[in-house]
Amino acid sequence: MQSINIHEAKTHLSRLVEKAAKGESFVIAKAGNPMVKVTALDVPDQSQIRRIGFLSGQIEVPDDFDRMGEDEVAALFGELP
Repeated sequence: MQSINIHEAKTHLSRLVEKAAKGESFVIAKAGNPMVKVTALDVPDQSQIRRIGFLSGQIEVPDDFDRMGEDEVAALFGELP
């Protein structure tokens, strides 16, 4: 994430706000110390982002999953047992 000193932020505020609105967050620092993070309002925070595994325990994979449709596939390729 880009860090910008406070003087530069004041000088280029319009440009920086446009970048933040497009999703490019940045930090404003004073004397090298981070003070604030600027980000777009519609960007979801970390608690709103869904992760892989969100359906854990809600679906069940059949035991024969690897063989499902085996006969149909074999018939398509002329390899009937």
